[in-house]
Amino acid sequence: MTWIVFDYGGVLSLPQPESDADAMARAVGADPEEFGRGYWEHRLAFDRGSLTPFAYWSAVLGRPITHSEVARLVAMDIASWAHPDAGTVALLGELIEAGRDVALLSNAPVCVSDGLDELPWIAAIGRRFYSGRMGLVKPGREIYDEVARELGADPYEIVFVDDRLENVRGAERAGMTGVHFSGAAALGTALRELA
Repeated sequence: MTWIVFDYGGVLSLPQPESDADAMARAVGADPEEFGRGYWEHRLAFDRGSLTPFAYWSAVLGRPITHSEVARLVAMDIASWAHPDAGTVALLGELIEAGRDVALLSNAPVCVSDGLDELPWIAAIGRRFYSGRMGLVKPGREIYDEVARELGADPYEIVFVDDRLENVRGAERAGMTGVHFSGAAALGTALRELA
């Protein structure tokens, strides 16, 4: 096993809190339930880089959006994904300290990935791959192939960790070893067994 590639949301960070999503909706005078539907309905296109922040947030709200609203929503969106999973972050730190090769692969639009790169537990990861910068999204085969190529590794040398089973299966179809994340303790056990 050469590389351990972590997903971000739901693995290194906690899932987006409902209270943060509701706060975003309230900040722009939207109904939280409708806002949530729009947020996820258009998210994969945003993650792929097919939508600009203006186009995405306008689609979420179903109306034109102002510059100040976009700036506020982008900042709040980043903050909503910035709650670390303490157990996984500690495990990540142990792997880095032990000299293990670790990387990040996340579905995230460019504006969010720019914010995530500023977080100390993410900045410690030397190789970071974001869908918005690549124009590809999980669980499509191409994104895993591209990550392997960029890392200079054969797919069988990569262990990919994600909380979404469809993304784990996508990595496995590309020849990687997939680990379905269910918590830091179980992940630590799985990685020791694979070592």
